[in-house]
Amino acid sequence: MLTTTEAGDILGVSRQYLTRLLDAGQIPHTFTGRHRRIKLADVLDYQHVRNARRAALLDEMTADAAGAGEYD
Repeated sequence: MLTTTEAGDILGVSRQYLTRLLDAGQIPHTFTGRHRRIKLADVLDYQHVRNARRAALLDEMTADAAGAGEYD
C-alpha cells in the first residue's frame, strides 16, 4: 500500500493531482482513517494504460502529419 505522495512520485505527478484522479475514480483506493492508501498494482495499471493511451495519440499525430506531407 502506498501513500498519495509515494504513488504521485511513481507516476510523476503531484500529490494534489493524484488526489483528483482518486476522487474521479481513475485509480482505486481505500482510506485508513483519514489517509488514502493505493495499491502498487493499481498505480502500475493506471501508469500502463496512461502510457499506452499516450503512445496511441502520438502514433495518430505522426500519421496525420505524414498524411499532410509534413515529413517530405
